[in-house]
Amino acid sequence: MLRDDLRTLWNEPRPPDAPARVWRDWALLAACLGGVVLEAGLRENVVWRPVAAVFAVWLCLLSLWRRTRPLEMVTLAFGSVILLQLASLVAGPRETVGLDTGVVVLLLVYGLLRWGSGREIVLGSAVILATFTLCAVMDETPAAHQVGGFVFLLLPGLIGAAVRFRVTGRERQYEQVRSREREQLARELHDTVAHHVSAMVIRAQAGQVLAGTDPSAAVEALEGVEEEGARTLEEMRAMVATLRNRGAGAELAPPAGVADLERLVRAPGGHLRVDLGLDGELDTLPPAVDAAVYRIVQESVTNTMRHAVDATEVVVRVTAERHTVRVSVRDNGRRTGRGRAGYGLAGLRERADLLGGRLQAGPGTDRGWHVEAELPRGRTKTGAHPRPRR
Repeated sequence: MLRDDLRTLWNEPRPPDAPARVWRDWALLAACLGGVVLEAGLRENVVWRPVAAVFAVWLCLLSLWRRTRPLEMVTLAFGSVILLQLASLVAGPRETVGLDTGVVVLLLVYGLLRWGSGREIVLGSAVILATFTLCAVMDETPAAHQVGGFVFLLLPGLIGAAVRFRVTGRERQYEQVRSREREQLARELHDTVAHHVSAMVIRAQAGQVLAGTDPSAAVEALEGVEEEGARTLEEMRAMVATLRNRGAGAELAPPAGVADLERLVRAPGGHLRVDLGLDGELDTLPPAVDAAVYRIVQESVTNTMRHAVDATEVVVRVTAERHTVRVSVRDNGRRTGRGRAGYGLAGLRERADLLGGRLQAGPGTDRGWHVEAELPRGRTKTGAHPRPRR
């Protein structure tokens, strides 16, 4: 069991998208260098003052690469500590060599567990432990103080591991939401194909019956088969290229669409009023787009009910243009917490991306929460039969 855990840790990859340097790094570097100058110039009884100052500057500079090169920075920093300890052992100063600003090395410990791979964490931890052991042996500090120092050194690493676990867990939840959205799209694709193929079969059977007695009717039936086949291929080409069917059982009930929005906006009740506006040709939308519009409005209205404080109205606008469908949902409430989009909107954003559109959500300029989506309408053939509505 322990061997399997160690193997899993060793094979753990680095977290993706680690920033090289941000403005906070330069601000931190400036503050640390300023602290080194002040401490080296004003503090009395500094052992090996030039060496201590250069060593502190060295540790400050290493912090710039703590995310992109965590193992190398830890090795250089703690390797330098070992060399300094050996030099002090040979020269024999009575006090510890170094400045208090060298505490910046704790950032490297944090960066190792936050941004390093499993292999880097294991090797870097070994370097840190070896350095601490050497310092503990050479130092005459009481054991209780040494234990406290080890805990102080270990604490940034624990914080880094906790932050990494939280961020990784959140990303995993987002990925599960995106996967569920893909599965839902796959079910809707199943419904679309089943609907059109059923119509094709019926028309083909009618054409066989009428072929001998009414050739013109048979030709018309074949044209209907061609039309249904073209519509089916269009829907499949729009989604199959980006979907992977996980084998989940298909739900044969047709998904809700624009025609169901009237029923949806009557559901909230209470103090929340939903102002729904529909504009344009919305009866001939592709089924996947039709269902996506409903889902966007449903999720947005639900979020308003759950998270918007003092909201009294939600304004919903669905506008069909020649090539796109635009959805806008805005409320007049106040958001609690940090105003961050949740997992439901993450799934809708994934759905919009899969359909070739986009979705944006965030706080309004004055107040409230705004959701704006733009979806491709898709090609609509003249005379095509609209999708049956419930």
